[in-house]
Amino acid sequence: MPRRSRLAVIATALVVAFGLQGSASPNPPPGFLGAFRWTMPDTAFGGFSAIDLSADGSRFIALTDRGSFVEGRLRRGPDGTIVAVESGPVKRLKSNKNAPLAAGRNDSEGIAVAADGTVYVSFEGVARVLRYRDINGVAENLPTPEAFASFPRNAALEALAIDAKGALYTMPEELPGSKRIRLLTGQPGNAGGVDFPIWRYADGKWTQPFDLPREGVFLPVSADFGPDGRLYVLERAFHGITGFASRVRSFKVGAKALSDRRLHLQTPTGQHGNLEGLAVWRDAGGAIRLTMISDDNFLAFMRTEIVEYRLHD
Repeated sequence: MPRRSRLAVIATALVVAFGLQGSASPNPPPGFLGAFRWTMPDTAFGGFSAIDLSADGSRFIALTDRGSFVEGRLRRGPDGTIVAVESGPVKRLKSNKNAPLAAGRNDSEGIAVAADGTVYVSFEGVARVLRYRDINGVAENLPTPEAFASFPRNAALEALAIDAKGALYTMPEELPGSKRIRLLTGQPGNAGGVDFPIWRYADGKWTQPFDLPREGVFLPVSADFGPDGRLYVLERAFHGITGFASRVRSFKVGAKALSDRRLHLQTPTGQHGNLEGLAVWRDAGGAIRLTMISDDNFLAFMRTEIVEYRLHD
């Protein structure tokens, strides 16, 4: 995250001292395919908060939380696991004035790509959604509901998804007044509070038709519509020096409600790093895959990893 409290710095030192960050369970959850460590010799590399994949899982756009993005290709071996990442340089997102996004307005967190290639990006800090007809071009501002201004600056619109009809869905990671614990990276950590409001943008306007049900300490950080039409949500829980746990649930989306809730994945604490981005696609064998990317918070002892799971019927 772009800002960390003094307590966060202390917690970071504790993680380094105890060597707990990035420790992995010897028995990962069913469906685990691998975790590929991605590096680039660029000081702007890191802090990845979102990823979007092509339908065949080969091409990607990865988004950082400092208003930058990387495009590239995932090279896969005979078994379909990632063996290499080929990418272009780290580029900066532009504002609507053909200049890089200004500091304080560049905390980009969620990405959604429409069928025609239009890219949408959601933000924390100044909570809003921008539209890019061309990811390398200038931004267009979507309307911003008044409610967005009330979201916590470091827990606003992390998740963004687009359905087959082109409707956008976003939600805050947390709500005003919620009890929060900020340690390593300023992550929220409360078990209480109300459900998370989901906002939908369609036909040129925002509505808030339903909520994402809160369960335990997990908070939503990414979302994607799968090839099965379901809304998949990546959620994160931070447990201090022992690290992060991740969960993926999916839902059937109706006009006024979510239904048919399914739990697909819940990792042990410390199994992976700070997974913040999710892409859902179908592989050549017909199985749905979850591809997730971790945010290293631009810290040398943390890693950028692309983690994949295969779902089984």
